[in-house]
Amino acid sequence: IAATQPSTNWHLKENAREHHTSKFSSEELIVRRGQAFTITFNGTDRPEQNLIFIAETGPKPSKATKTLATFDISSTVSKEGWSAVLQSTSSNSVSISISSPQNAVIGRYRLSVQSGSSSPASLGTFVLLFNPWSSGDDVFMPSKAECEEYVLEEFGIIFAGNKNHISSFGWNFGQFQGDVLDICLSIMDRSLYYRQDPVTDVSHRHDPRYLGRVLSAMVNANDDQGVVLGNWSGKYEGGKNPSSWTGSGEILQSWKKSGFKPVKYGQCWVFAAVLTTVLRCLGIPTRTITNFSSAHDADGNLRVDEFYDADGNHLERGADSVWNFHVWNESWFTRNDLGPSYSGWQVLDATPQEQSGGIYQCGPASRYAVKEGEVELDYDVPFVFAEVNADCMYWNYDSATGKKTLIFSKSTEIGDSISTKAVGRDDRVDVTSDYKYEEGSAKERDVFKRARKKLGLEDKFDPTAPKVEEIEQKPDISGKFKVAGSLEVGKDLNLLLVLENLQSDAKTVNVKMTAWSTLYTRRRINEIWKDSLSVTLAPKEEKQFPIKIKYPQYQQQLTTDKTIQVTALCHVEEGIQVLVKRNITLDNPDIDIQVLGEAKVNKEVVVEVAFTNPIDTEVKDCVLQVEGSDLLQGILQLRIPPLKANQKSSTKFKLIPSEAGLKHLLVNFSCDKFADIKTFKMVKVIN
Repeated sequence: IAATQPSTNWHLKENAREHHTSKFSSEELIVRRGQAFTITFNGTDRPEQNLIFIAETGPKPSKATKTLATFDISSTVSKEGWSAVLQSTSSNSVSISISSPQNAVIGRYRLSVQSGSSSPASLGTFVLLFNPWSSGDDVFMPSKAECEEYVLEEFGIIFAGNKNHISSFGWNFGQFQGDVLDICLSIMDRSLYYRQDPVTDVSHRHDPRYLGRVLSAMVNANDDQGVVLGNWSGKYEGGKNPSSWTGSGEILQSWKKSGFKPVKYGQCWVFAAVLTTVLRCLGIPTRTITNFSSAHDADGNLRVDEFYDADGNHLERGADSVWNFHVWNESWFTRNDLGPSYSGWQVLDATPQEQSGGIYQCGPASRYAVKEGEVELDYDVPFVFAEVNADCMYWNYDSATGKKTLIFSKSTEIGDSISTKAVGRDDRVDVTSDYKYEEGSAKERDVFKRARKKLGLEDKFDPTAPKVEEIEQKPDISGKFKVAGSLEVGKDLNLLLVLENLQSDAKTVNVKMTAWSTLYTRRRINEIWKDSLSVTLAPKEEKQFPIKIKYPQYQQQLTTDKTIQVTALCHVEEGIQVLVKRNITLDNPDIDIQVLGEAKVNKEVVVEVAFTNPIDTEVKDCVLQVEGSDLLQGILQLRIPPLKANQKSSTKFKLIPSEAGLKHLLVNFSCDKFADIKTFKMVKVIN
C-alpha cells in the first residue's frame, strides 16, 4: 500500500437516500444497520489484493464484545457478521459495498483498511443507527407510513388538559437538526451504566430494550446529571417554566452548551418529548402517549388514597396522587426475553416518579403485559399498570384524632382517554383499549384481581393499615359540578353544583365548598374561593346552585397550568358524607397564524400572527416565540408592544424554508396576563 493516507468518498447522498438518513445535515456518513452502503477510496496500489477492513466502536473494541470486526472482501454478504463486497476497481481506486449485521452495536465507528503486512490506514468515521425498515432488526416496523411518522417525522402533537376537556399543543422534536445526533451519542456516553463499565455498556448498545431503559434514566437529571431537571413546585425561578418550551432542540443544545448541566425545568411532557427526539434520532420508532386521570401509586398497592378535611380541602397526605394527565413514551421493538406476544409497543417513562433498580428509570414495559395484568414481567409493569388501572379511595381525615373514614371508592376513575397523534394526520387517536379491557367489564376486573394476587395484595383492604371505618355505606344524596358557559382565561367561571336526594324522605345537607388553583398534577397552590350553604332536599328532589368565580378573583392565583380544583364536601344529617369534585382546565384565548403567499424552498415568505387581547385591562411584556424544523434556523423571538383592552396586534416576520414537504410552524405567545398561548400551522413547502 502506498504510504499516503487513502482519501475516502463516502457517497453521502446516495447512501443517505438508501438508508432513510437524508434528513440529517451532516458531513459524516450516517447509515442503518443490516443494510449495505458503498464507499470508494484510493491510495491502494493493487486494490483487490487481500484488503482487510476493520470497523470498531467504543473505548476498548474487541471481537468478544462485538465492538470490533475485521473482514476481508468476499463475494456475498455475510448473514452473521460484517462483510465487504467489491463493486468496481480502477487503476488507483476501489469501490466497496460494506454490510453490517442486523444486530450490530449502534454508535460512531472508526473504519480502516489494511493491505498485506502494512499497518492499517484510517478511512474515517461513520455513524450506525437502528433500522426499522429492515425485517431482521429488533425495531423492524412493517408499515412504511408508521416508519415515516415514528422515526422521520420531526413534528408531534402532545395531548393535555383533562379527561372532560382534552387540549393539545404542537412540539418540534427536531431529531435531524444541527448536532442533535452528536448530542444523543453524548447522552449515551454520560449514563451511569457507561461510567461504571464503558466496555459492557457499549456492547449492549445493539439492544433497544437496554438503550430504551438507559435513556429513560438519562433524560431526567436525577442520579446522573441527565438532560432535564424536573420541577413541580409552581415556582420556576432560575430556569424556564416547563410550559414555555416548544421543542427539544433548544433543550438538548442548552444541555451541551452548559457543559452537560441539567436544563431547568421540565415536567412530564418535556421528558417524554425529549426522549422521543433521542430515540427517533437513533432509529427506534417512538411516540408520546397521554394518559388522563393518571395514577401515581407510590406504595405499589394498586390503590390511590386521597384525604380531605371536614371543610372539603384536599390534604397533602401520603405519597399517592392522581394527575390530570401524564405523558410517557411507547417505543416499538421485539421482546426476545418475553416472547412474541409481548413484542410491539413498549412503555418507557423518563419522568422521575419512582426508582427502579435504584435509579429513576422506567420501562420498557410491554403494553400487552400491562393489558393482561402480567405484573411480574420486566420492566416496571406494576407501576404502569397502576397508572392506568389503580382504584381510588377517598378518605375523610380528622387531624385531631388521626381517624380516617372512607367517603367512597371508585374503580373506574383512573386511566381515561389514553391518546396519541394519528399517523400522517394532526388528529388524536384513542388507544385506551390497548392498555386495558373495557372499564367495568368482568374481564377488566379479572385482570385487576390477577395483578393484585401476583403482587401479594389478596385482600381488598390492607390488613396492616391502622383500623379504619372501611365499610362503604350507600350515600343518601348524589352530587356533581356542571360547567355553565365557557372555560377561558380572562372570563368569569360559571359552575352549577347539582345535588339530588336519592331517598324517599327529606334530607338536610350542609355543604362546604372550596376552589384552589392547582398544577396539572392536582397539587394545590393557592386558595381562590370558598363558600358554604345549607339546604333541605325534598324526597327525590334535585336542586342546582349556581357558582360564579370572577376573573379578578382567580387571575392572580392561577398557575400556568390554568387548572382549578373545586370540591364540595356535603355533610348529610344522620347520613354519610358525600364528596363532589371537579378538575377544570381553562383555555387560553386564540392566536391566529397566516402564511401570506406560497412557501418555496430558499425563498422568503411572510407569516402574520394575530392576537386580540380579550380582557378589559392592558397586557404587557408580550413575547412571540417561533420555531419549526426546515422552516427557520433555531428560535425566533419577537417583542410585541403592550396591548390595550380588546386591542388586536398583528406581527409579521419572514421565513426561508430549507426543504420541501409538509412542515409545521410552532408559535408561542406570552404576556403578563396569559402564559404560553400555543398554536401551530401546517405549511406546505414546494420546490
